[in-house]
Amino acid sequence: MAKKAQRYVNRLGLHLQRAGQRIRRSGYSNFDEERILARLVRELLREEDSRFAVDIGAGDGVRGSNTYALFRRGWRGLGVEGDERRARRLERAYRNFVEVEALHALVAPQNVIALLREHGVPHDFGVLSLDIDSYDYFVLDYILRGFRPRVVVTEINEKIPPPVRFVVRYDPDFSLRHHFFGYSIASLEELCARHDYALLALEYNNAFIAPRELVGAARSLDATEAYRRGYLQRRDRRERFPANQDMEPLHSMPPADALAFLRKFFARHEGKYELSVKE
Repeated sequence: MAKKAQRYVNRLGLHLQRAGQRIRRSGYSNFDEERILARLVRELLREEDSRFAVDIGAGDGVRGSNTYALFRRGWRGLGVEGDERRARRLERAYRNFVEVEALHALVAPQNVIALLREHGVPHDFGVLSLDIDSYDYFVLDYILRGFRPRVVVTEINEKIPPPVRFVVRYDPDFSLRHHFFGYSIASLEELCARHDYALLALEYNNAFIAPRELVGAARSLDATEAYRRGYLQRRDRRERFPANQDMEPLHSMPPADALAFLRKFFARHEGKYELSVKE
């Protein structure tokens, strides 16, 4: 009972801490994503570039949102949410924005390009926020085949360090399980290389990328450095992510042992993910 009470206190403290951070910044994102996005927009977008944002996995549109502040500043955009209840809240959140659309839809690799085109998303739109807690890797891969967003913020599975590549395969019946979702930052690095994007930053569990032609080679980070700066060496990461404790051994393992650990940890998901080590 004492352990349960302590866990409750820890979670309550974390929620209060996050709320306090949002109030101090007058922002909406979970951590500092909103401020980082604002900086990258200032640095990378020209006056004539599209001020159009797409938020896939938009939730209720406000809490933990990376795009709500942009819409409040007059950006046009599209928010997509697969959960019916959250989608209704999303629609209410966008009600007073003239050129922001809320859409209730399940996004998949096969439909995402057609969906964005159907709703008037420009080819080189300003900001993409992607957070669907499942097969995000494949959705992003398909988006980058058909569009060239200027700034992308995408949630990764922050528990899995480089050089381990981990990707949850596409499954239309996917259901979120303990730590089993998304993809690792090493897999994002590989995706960036294929689409000529640069990895710019990691903020705990959200990575920021942009077309390499906009940022140049000097600003690009490799996965190891981004992970070290953005997650591993953050002093408060254990406090912010107390549920990650059972994955901590990964940070002291050689790659071969990390693969063995993850295969055992995700044994019940065998065949539903890809796992390898960056050569």
